[in-house]
Amino acid sequence: MSAETLGGILPLVLIVLVFWLLVIRPARKRQQEMGRVQSSVQTGSQVMLSSGFFGTVVGLADETVQVELAPGTVVKVARQAVVRVLDDLEGGDDPDQQRGTPATNETDPTRRTDEQE
Repeated sequence: MSAETLGGILPLVLIVLVFWLLVIRPARKRQQEMGRVQSSVQTGSQVMLSSGFFGTVVGLADETVQVELAPGTVVKVARQAVVRVLDDLEGGDDPDQQRGTPATNETDPTRRTDEQE
């Protein structure tokens, strides 16, 4: 190979390398992480679906998951619709926050107390 040929190929090789580092590699990592999330789903897990719905897993099959969105409302979705398992992410000390109950804001200036009346 002559220096001219190598000089012509080098920019192309660098472009392919940069493309792989910036696009393909992170996409593969995201895909592997989603596979881990979807395989870790268990009955009773709190999950978030790709549609933004939150629910509790009540049934599992190879390709589908049954999720209870509200008491008595169960939907059957593809396993790929599960984008996050919330059991692992929620921690904290406040049991109200873990159940999804909004915490009261003690510093709310619009809130009236007995002393203000």
